[in-house]
Amino acid sequence: MQVAILLKTDAKFEIPPKCLYTEAALTTSLALLGTKKYGYTHLSAGDLLRDERKRPGSQYGELIENYIKEGEIVPVEITISLLKRAMDQTMAANAQKYKFLIDGFPRNEDNLQGWTKTMDGKADVSFVLFFDCDNETCIDRCLERGKSSGRSDDNRESLQKRIQTYLQSTKPIIDQYEKMGKVRKVDASKSVDEVFGKVVKIFDKEG
Repeated sequence: MQVAILLKTDAKFEIPPKCLYTEAALTTSLALLGTKKYGYTHLSAGDLLRDERKRPGSQYGELIENYIKEGEIVPVEITISLLKRAMDQTMAANAQKYKFLIDGFPRNEDNLQGWTKTMDGKADVSFVLFFDCDNETCIDRCLERGKSSGRSDDNRESLQKRIQTYLQSTKPIIDQYEKMGKVRKVDASKSVDEVFGKVVKIFDKEG
């Protein structure tokens, strides 16, 4: 398996309020870019967790809801199991789909250790696509999204908690990958077109 990990400053990359694009539109565009041109399957750790939270009868649903609402990181055992299940199902359906763009993972040292323990020898991390954006811009964008998203964590208190979690837990992981020469940084404060253009160049180079 080949993996390109996608990380963001506060575990979110939102679109400026004045843009005609939506967050979903850019995420979909990135997924289509990786899927159609380079053969990647896009997996969002956050989406998998939110889907599991909503799934009737899920043993993890309430636990996931509480972690997300408090801006905390969901236990690695849950996230890894959902990611691995999605990857296994994808490859079982089509053996040629062995390249994955994993969005929003790993987010802390526990995540990284869990990934290494479970996927060592099974998946090679090709590069880390890191969307870097200042805190206030992230908060403003998320608050704008919160007007229509219905997400319980789209409020200033939860967002500030997420940023602190990022600084304490996720940034050190990015630093580790940077020392290995695997980080490809994108300035996410730019316009949608500029950000997307930069991402295209990175994929053209990395393949």
